[in-house]
Amino acid sequence: MSIDGLSDDTVRQVLSETRRIALVGASANPARPSNGVMRFLLQRGFEVTPVNPGLAGQAIHGRTVVASLEDAGPLDMVDVFRARQHVGPLMDEAIRLGAKTVWLQLGVINPPAAEAGRAAGLTVVVDRCPAIEWPRLGMPSRIPG
Repeated sequence: MSIDGLSDDTVRQVLSETRRIALVGASANPARPSNGVMRFLLQRGFEVTPVNPGLAGQAIHGRTVVASLEDAGPLDMVDVFRARQHVGPLMDEAIRLGAKTVWLQLGVINPPAAEAGRAAGLTVVVDRCPAIEWPRLGMPSRIPG
């Protein structure tokens, strides 16, 4: 079992039911993992809003970058490509904004923030990547619906 304790069925459900994703820590550099994952999610049919205050107003994969998580709303999922010390405030904001899921990317591990999210009723995915989980779980080429 993974660090977040989530079953494959739960991860599959998150990926199947999510539509709008705020990708925090988005990068315009094609060599960066956040750039590739954003492209992957867009190709699967998700509505992805890149979040990076340093790039606000620019476009990544044809999507306008916004400065804050609040500017990305409404959202279902917050996908986090930031160091663990930034996760607590992001989790608090995701809770306040009514996100259903916070997905912490590979290597982004912050147990107190994850617990706060779970306590608020969010599904918190930790130390995983949707671009890895999608094929591993045998998901369809695009989100259903």
